[in-house]
Amino acid sequence: MERKHGFFSVVRGLSPGRSRSRSKSPARSASPVSGLLRRRRNHHVVPPEPFISRSGSLRPAEALSPLKEGPDPDGADGGDSRMEGGWTHWMKGQLARGPSVSTSACKGSDLRLLLGVLGAPLAPVHVSTVEPLPHLSIKDTPIESSSAQYILQQYIAASGGQKLQNSIHNSYAMGRVRMIASEFETANKVTRNRNSSKGADSGGFVLWQMNPDMWYVELALGASKVHAGCNGRLVWRHTPWLGAHAAKGPVRPLRRALQGLDPKTTASMFTNARCIGEKTINGEDCFILKLCADPATLKARSEGAAEIIRHVLFGYFSQKTGLLVHLEDSHLTRIQNSGGDAVYWETTINSFLDDYRPVEGIMIAHSGRSMVTLFRFGDTAMSHTRTRMEEAWAIEEVAFNVPGLSMDCFIPPAEVRLASISEACEISQGPRVKLL
Repeated sequence: MERKHGFFSVVRGLSPGRSRSRSKSPARSASPVSGLLRRRRNHHVVPPEPFISRSGSLRPAEALSPLKEGPDPDGADGGDSRMEGGWTHWMKGQLARGPSVSTSACKGSDLRLLLGVLGAPLAPVHVSTVEPLPHLSIKDTPIESSSAQYILQQYIAASGGQKLQNSIHNSYAMGRVRMIASEFETANKVTRNRNSSKGADSGGFVLWQMNPDMWYVELALGASKVHAGCNGRLVWRHTPWLGAHAAKGPVRPLRRALQGLDPKTTASMFTNARCIGEKTINGEDCFILKLCADPATLKARSEGAAEIIRHVLFGYFSQKTGLLVHLEDSHLTRIQNSGGDAVYWETTINSFLDDYRPVEGIMIAHSGRSMVTLFRFGDTAMSHTRTRMEEAWAIEEVAFNVPGLSMDCFIPPAEVRLASISEACEISQGPRVKLL
């Protein structure tokens, strides 16, 4: 029942009235979404959270900090030091407890970390699905780039073909997730979660996407929920403990969409990639495509004392099926402490995609798992820490060209809109001041 509530709250918040009225049409009765909407009448549904309906549950006067792609701070005050301080506080709390001790405070800290890292990570660079993919070219093209283009052509064909993918204007996916913080390591101690089956948090997610470059995701885990979205011009995220955040830098796709749910965006993401070799993944020979975020994007994503040094994405495409079977990305952040040494955080996510099945002709990965490593180092020689997390997911429902979905469904919260408008006004007024 909890999973259905998550979906219904999104339907009510994103498309108020539209889905209920349009689902009565006989022409749309075969849609899986309309089937869910019909089942809704037979169940008592908990009213959605105020934030879902975009009612402005947060105080509009609050200043919004940029979206952090990693563990969220613990809520203490104070600029950029909040982020690094929150991570350190969480680490100390984990290392202070024994491996078999389980308290509500530690559980909540684990939940924040899981949702902060795995809730709504973004892809390295901006892509637009409305732009056509480049034609396969060999002349005057490096062999690494032309090989990558050939591999992507095979991937597009294996995923359903470019003509069918171009006919999709929006999509919806719903699934289940299980997450756990499995291991915490310092220079002289390793703490492991001995009972991973009972210690994992279970939940679900729903993902909406629409051309061009719009998406919205809601992920519930335990008693907490993360919302994130993009209206094509602005990326934002909301967590219960930090409220709304606007992302720095260019608009980027949701990483979860690249995990076997959106072949067209995945192909666009690797358009400028290079083929760097081959590797066997779970007994399957794969080609490796490598994509690096450009310096301009990294600079635009940096904020204050936190500098994004690199963000690299590797895609492993099966030589047998042509499909994406493994996704690995790593980004390194440098945080300069005031009056002290810099601290580095490296986040690595390895995702394995399984159970490809066709949905309306499009090949979709219906299950998978991710392993995350969060590595902190740099201030002193023996102060490094390493945290490992795991996620397993299963897709329960996928639909394309959902009727009633419109741009209104991807409107950011009022606080984020006001902040972006204010920033735009400051930028536009800046040159005028200089001219006076």
